[in-house]
This record gives sequence, C-alpha cells and structure tokens, in this order.
Amino acid sequence: MSDTARTDDTAIDCAVVITGAAPLDAVAVAAIPDAAVVIAADGGLDHALAAGIEPDVVIGDLDSITTEGLEWARRHSQVVRHSPDKDLTDTELAVRHALGLHPARIVLIAGGGDRLDHTIAAIGSLGDPALTAAEQLECIWGGQHLHLLHGPARQSIPISVGTTISLLALHGRCEGVSITGTRWELEDTDLEALSGVGVSNVTTASPVRVEVRNGVLCVFVNAEPPPPNR
Repeated sequence: MSDTARTDDTAIDCAVVITGAAPLDAVAVAAIPDAAVVIAADGGLDHALAAGIEPDVVIGDLDSITTEGLEWARRHSQVVRHSPDKDLTDTELAVRHALGLHPARIVLIAGGGDRLDHTIAAIGSLGDPALTAAEQLECIWGGQHLHLLHGPARQSIPISVGTTISLLALHGRCEGVSITGTRWELEDTDLEALSGVGVSNVTTASPVRVEVRNGVLCVFVNAEPPPPNR
C-alpha cells in the first residue's frame, strides 16, 4: 500500500475500499496493487489488518472496529469519523472518499458474509453516477469478481475460456447491452432490472467484450481475479 494517505487533488492509479464483516479472500488480497491507496470502511479495518494490509484511511462511524484496531488507526492512519446518525452507509462514505482521490480505478473488496442487505447496499454504492469519473470500477466479493460499467461504456475483460460469466442490471434497466466472446452473445439488447437473461453464460474467447449504452451493468465473473500488474 502507499506510504502515506493521499488527500490532495493529484490523480492516483487505484483506490481500494475494504469493507464487510468477514475475513478477506486470499486471492482478493493478492489482487491489491502495491501502490494502491487503501481505505477501510469501519470494521473492514480489522479484516484488512488480519490479512496484512495497512489502510491509509479509516472512515465511518467506527462502531464495528475493535479497540485494538482503532488504536492502530489513530497511530498509523488517517481517521475520518462520522456520526452514527448518518444517511449513508460506511461503505458509501468510503467509496465517495475514494472518488475524491480521482483514481483511474476503484476496487471494492469484502470477505463476503451472511448479511444479504449489506451485500446489496455495498454493491449498490457502486451505482453512484459520480463514479463514471473512474475508468475502471470493480468489486471482489468473497471470491467473486465483478466489473461495473456505467453507460455509455465498453470494456474488454481478459477471462479464461470456459469461465462462467453473468450480466445483471442490479441498479435498474440497462439499454443497448452487447457481449461477444461467449457461448450466447447479445447485441444491442435491453435488460430489465434483475432480469435473468444474461445469467450463466460461458466464455469462448478472451478477452470478452462488453458494452452498455445506458444504465449500470454488472459483469459477474465466477473465477479468481488475475494478479495485478505490479
């Protein structure tokens, strides 16, 4: 991780937000670039430290951090504390903080967990229209890798042949969805919110090319994310 927290207006390559209430997957940890600015959302700090990651920033109402974790943060990290009487979740606050660093890439990482409401809200935070400013928007939830495209957008994703891949409109209707390099290709197709039309496809070529004209499209890749370019 970076040696010091970045809070100025200088663009950075990658900002990583660590959240959730479960231990981090080893593959997700390995995918964090060395030069990334790491932001822990509340109790995500303890899971980050347990995985050997030292966040640059800790943000939230801090009601889920252990005493030991909070002591570490006060000594080694920038702490941005919010009142518990807030409208945004800790994850949303952390994602917005990341956006303020003007990164080319934002990655949300969590170990998973059994709170479906928290999972939906966390992935939902990546639908913020302001995130169109980031060139790449990703989420690693447990061992699953998501790419999010804010239309109009297109992206080439290197994925091993034979990988299961799904397209879902989690944030509302998506228009003009296309995908090539898969067994069942789509061309200029509209996906209704939570429609199963794009679920459980299989890659036949790499890279897979995905496009969306309007809406926020989630690309679920059921495979381990590749190692970062160090």
